[in-house]
Amino acid sequence: MDLLALADFNLVAQHGGFGRAARAAGRPKATLSRRVAELEASLALRLFERGARILKLTEEGRALHERTKVLLTELSETAAAIATGGDRPRGRLRISAPVLFSQSAMAKLAVGFALKHPEVRLEVTTEDRAVDMVEEGYDLVIRVNPDPDESLVGRIFLRDRLVVVAAPSMVRPTGDATAPAVIRGPMEGSMIWNMKSPAGRSSVTAEPVLSLPSLMMVRDAVRAGAGAGRLPLSLVSHDLAAGRLVLWGDLDRPEIALWTLYPSRRLLSARVSAFLDHLKEAFPMGTADELAAHIGG
Repeated sequence: MDLLALADFNLVAQHGGFGRAARAAGRPKATLSRRVAELEASLALRLFERGARILKLTEEGRALHERTKVLLTELSETAAAIATGGDRPRGRLRISAPVLFSQSAMAKLAVGFALKHPEVRLEVTTEDRAVDMVEEGYDLVIRVNPDPDESLVGRIFLRDRLVVVAAPSMVRPTGDATAPAVIRGPMEGSMIWNMKSPAGRSSVTAEPVLSLPSLMMVRDAVRAGAGAGRLPLSLVSHDLAAGRLVLWGDLDRPEIALWTLYPSRRLLSARVSAFLDHLKEAFPMGTADELAAHIGG
């Protein structure tokens, strides 16, 4: 396959037309059209549907674009690194991270990385939804307990756990009594919080009285005495140490694991490797205490 023709095809696909691609690249429109036609002929495939005013990728063209655009970028960056005599992290690095981690820890991480690697243009977006890394152009995604995905590889870089906490003024209920609770998410009926501690297992019936959109808001409301709450240990460690909150117990649930994910078919770029190293330096053991120290520091 002609890599130059493939690069021209991706250029046209990226800009959505021969004219826009020609203007962006400073190349003759006729040259781009000819190279794409030659690629179609060599593959015996129609890659674009050509109309009077519109150019659309065919299903085959879309598949070819999605699978080759990242590889061509990697080839270009590798060639540039070799030409300059090194593999310093450079270029654009797009990261998607969950809301709570972004609010509590990502700013300090991003600043430290930017100062360490000034040739990288770091762009962080915050969202809890599952993103399509290839389609949306992300280099790295941070997620909490992600579902298995054969197209991605990754590693756990932090572990945390949920705990039940309350303000010192709030009396823990006994027997059939219920505890007012602050939750994140829809306001539903009462729930049983099963807990474990060195003293053994216990449970509390929680009655939601306040629903808030973020865990940081839940923590602040719990600290103010609005009710008990289920929160990551890293988010309340300093409040527990200072006596602003008291621990009722660890929630009897699997641990929280934060993963870094990236496409498995992609060569790991220098900038992604550098950010993974940066996370390892920030959280060498990957514990909740390290995240708490990072947040509080």
